[in-house]
Amino acid sequence: MYAYCIIEYPVKTLDKAFTYKVPEHLKNTLKIGMKVLVPFNQRLVHGIVLNITNSYEGNYELKEICRIEDEFLILNEELLELGKYLKETTLCNLITAYQTMLPSALKIKDQKSNYNKYLKYVTLNKPEKEIYEYIDTHRGKKVLILERLLTEFKINKKELDSASTRELEKLGLIKIINEKQYRIKAKEIKEDKKILNSEQLHVFNSIKDSLNQNITFLLYGVTGSGKTLVYINLIKEVVNNGKTAILLVPEISLTSQIINIFYSYFGSDVAILHSGLSKGEKYDEYLKILNKDVHIVIGTRSAIFAPLENIGIIIIDEEHSETYKQENNPKYQAAAVASKRCSYHNCPLVLGSATPSLDTMARASKGLYTLLTLKNRANNEKMPECKIVDMTEEIAKRNFIISEELDNRIKNCLINEEQVILLLNRRGFSTIITCSNCGFTYKCPYCEVSLIYHKSSNHLRCHYCGYTKIKDDICPSCKEKGLNYMGMGTEKLEDIIKEKYPQAKIVRMDADTTTNKGMHEKIIEDFQNKKYNILIGTQMVSKGLNFPDCTLVGIINADMTLNIPDYRSNEKTFALLSQTAGRAGRGSKKGTVIIQTFNPDNETLKCLINHDYDTFYKKEMQIRKRLKYPPYYFLIDLKIGSKEYEKASLNANKIKNYLENNLDKSSIILGPSTALNFKIKNIYYFNITIKYRFDNKLKNTLKELEEIYAPNKDILLEIDLNPL
Repeated sequence: MYAYCIIEYPVKTLDKAFTYKVPEHLKNTLKIGMKVLVPFNQRLVHGIVLNITNSYEGNYELKEICRIEDEFLILNEELLELGKYLKETTLCNLITAYQTMLPSALKIKDQKSNYNKYLKYVTLNKPEKEIYEYIDTHRGKKVLILERLLTEFKINKKELDSASTRELEKLGLIKIINEKQYRIKAKEIKEDKKILNSEQLHVFNSIKDSLNQNITFLLYGVTGSGKTLVYINLIKEVVNNGKTAILLVPEISLTSQIINIFYSYFGSDVAILHSGLSKGEKYDEYLKILNKDVHIVIGTRSAIFAPLENIGIIIIDEEHSETYKQENNPKYQAAAVASKRCSYHNCPLVLGSATPSLDTMARASKGLYTLLTLKNRANNEKMPECKIVDMTEEIAKRNFIISEELDNRIKNCLINEEQVILLLNRRGFSTIITCSNCGFTYKCPYCEVSLIYHKSSNHLRCHYCGYTKIKDDICPSCKEKGLNYMGMGTEKLEDIIKEKYPQAKIVRMDADTTTNKGMHEKIIEDFQNKKYNILIGTQMVSKGLNFPDCTLVGIINADMTLNIPDYRSNEKTFALLSQTAGRAGRGSKKGTVIIQTFNPDNETLKCLINHDYDTFYKKEMQIRKRLKYPPYYFLIDLKIGSKEYEKASLNANKIKNYLENNLDKSSIILGPSTALNFKIKNIYYFNITIKYRFDNKLKNTLKELEEIYAPNKDILLEIDLNPL
């Protein structure tokens, strides 16, 4: 018997299956999809079994598989095929695709830690007759333990007197057993079960009637329209039919609120998968799924690879979010993987959003997706009133950060004990520190970017490579005290708000305040329980969160995302600000949104204040069509990098020439140009962008380029199909 195995090295030249003999003692145990230890060159490495056969036609002497590393871990047929799909659609190595599917505790490479958690229980080890005989002739703690065990059957060892337990164990009257424990347990949450209104019921029935068909639905529902309740009822229907379900959310911050809602409906029938869990927790949750202890998986992007079988529905909430695209290899889009899995299981895919991506809405408009709408808020409350404030006029009044309008509204909220959310989509205290005496600017020594100042830790930090240094009070160049702090992040805004509203209770939620485990949940829970009345945050606060007492949302700098050099900047701005605006007025009180901008006449902002997605969609699609951008054209991004500028530039031009000579003439090749982030971790980057509609030569040309550059250690070539 022979096995074809792919090994743990994610190198293009080794991206193939190697043949090994299956030793006699493993022939009845080894299965396709198992993790094994095999000899390779002079080392022992890990791999995955892709196939098992009884014949081998080669002339080489084969080495034997050493052992099965994990009989519990088996990639099923669907996931093995899904790995091949990822390899084909993202041009990654096959082993990289399989690594992506597994939680960190179960990666292909050797994990020395044992993540199993057990509790010790005491149980009887003799027939009841012998136990009663002992009780009749003895007294004391040992008798009390035995009497408890006769009624309770098993007791946690920690609850019992250790000396008495040891003596009873020596007598053989009791035994200690280990029981596997899961670290995350469903909370018992009692919430009023809401019923679907007529609009929600129509959407529910439309999808329910297609539960055994591979149809993609776009659920376009305004913020607060009750999309989550529709999801719950759909999943309940699927589970009642004996099938399983996956629900994806875009941010870890969303999981705590939505998990609590799902616990109240489904109890312990839910597993959670996201990056905020510890390795042990991820291991446990994965184990629950493999053991078929749960029917529902909720998580962020990577949860799309959950090893569920018999899937009945996959739902992607806030489908427009960029977080559903993986930025590292394999550069997959969660919706594409979900579509593939739904096709395999012949079940529907539901994409939900208040601001669907233009690509998704275009497919719905063409009839490729089935469009369903929720046009009203679930509680029949009005959408929040949106107002634009021209900051040019405010600066003339010396209101540099908080406009007069926003200031008055915040004060009223504080008086009325209502809550406020302030959005500033940039973390840190100051974005640039320069010296007014000599012009020195703090920059990352490895990247061509300014260091961001974080006041709480007094550190300067690069948000690209992670480099940090302690800030000095004097300029390191001229040794004078002339440092100026320019730009603003959430940390500085927090200081300003604390000074301006000393009576307010303020909390900040961004990547800096949520690094510690459980901080997302704590901040959200505390704000929900009104321990704070002002929440300052980045885009973390924009999606899905539900605070009934929040009546005011302030957008501090609406121009921040409008001015980025990206063809999707208008779309990103509309989605971010619409979603953040949707946090206001979700309860019985009226909501207001104040949008501070230097571009009050901007068409995107005008559509935003009128909650007019349809007009925004039509105008933006006209621009995309003229400029040949998605969804009218597909994009591919090639990133060429080297530690030497000249090598990066030379090879970028070589690749451009290669593409021009091998692609269809209808494809448009832009570049090479220096990347937006030109130097990261001491590597210089150039970009080439390909726009195309149909090009049969494209995939093979890109594969040939990868093969050419795979052995070249001096040049880094990254290919991103459908980049964001």
